[in-house]
Amino acid sequence: MASGFFALLDDIGSLMDDVVVMSKITTKKTAGILGDDLAVNAEKATGFVSSRELPVIWAISKGSMLNKLIILPIAFLLSAFAPWAVKAALVLGGIYLAFEGVEKIYEGLVHRNREEEDPSSEMEIENHSLTKEKEKIKSAIVTDFILSVEIVIIALGTVIGKPLLFQILVVSLVAVLATVGVYGVVALIVRMDDFGFRLVKLNAERKNTILGGIGYFLIRALPWVIKSLSVIGTVALLLVSGGIFSHNIDVFHHLLEGLPGFLRDFIIGFAVGLAALLLVKIFKWIKGVVF
Repeated sequence: MASGFFALLDDIGSLMDDVVVMSKITTKKTAGILGDDLAVNAEKATGFVSSRELPVIWAISKGSMLNKLIILPIAFLLSAFAPWAVKAALVLGGIYLAFEGVEKIYEGLVHRNREEEDPSSEMEIENHSLTKEKEKIKSAIVTDFILSVEIVIIALGTVIGKPLLFQILVVSLVAVLATVGVYGVVALIVRMDDFGFRLVKLNAERKNTILGGIGYFLIRALPWVIKSLSVIGTVALLLVSGGIFSHNIDVFHHLLEGLPGFLRDFIIGFAVGLAALLLVKIFKWIKGVVF
């Protein structure tokens, strides 16, 4: 009886060792999309007052975990019974990412000189801020859903042919690590100015200290980091979407083969996003004329 129990523990230990090893391999394969996920979500988590940054990140991370709780069981079922549906969902998600990326470029070019009407009262300012916050959280969670689908599918592809329990353990572990890692780094980025201020304050009495210099650097660097994240996040949306199309649609897979992969993905993502944006604009115009 005791020998059987210890044999079971040994089997569980061996299984977990295999899961950890395969999780490392899978995480390396998803590193690219995780980097894009980080850039996109860091950009979406910025632009709030200091007191709301961490609550917003927490709200988005909870939405991300809920996304994965929805995606994981559906991905395992579709992978087993309807692999074509996984591919279709991924392509549709790619269209949304491409549309969002091109729309951000369009809004930046068309509306950069247009001043928004400022709310006239404190109540209106507060309501405006809360509405904007809710919209950005919702947008971030939707984008995270699509990126999570790709992460889960890439992770699932590395363990195809393995026992179902092994697949569930590996892919679930990678999904959790992705959420914790991405939003942990995002939290560090958006709070880097507060950390810099603390360093400056701690070394206020001592001049020209290294820690004080680091603190001033972090404070001054944050605005540039935020501006950079906006650009990097937009480019990441187009790269991810272009990669989805080139890897899952034969026509795009053989298109522009002479170009570097990242440039080809960007061009394809931009072209599809532009087409999607034009269709949306045409639909809104027709809707406005008819109704």
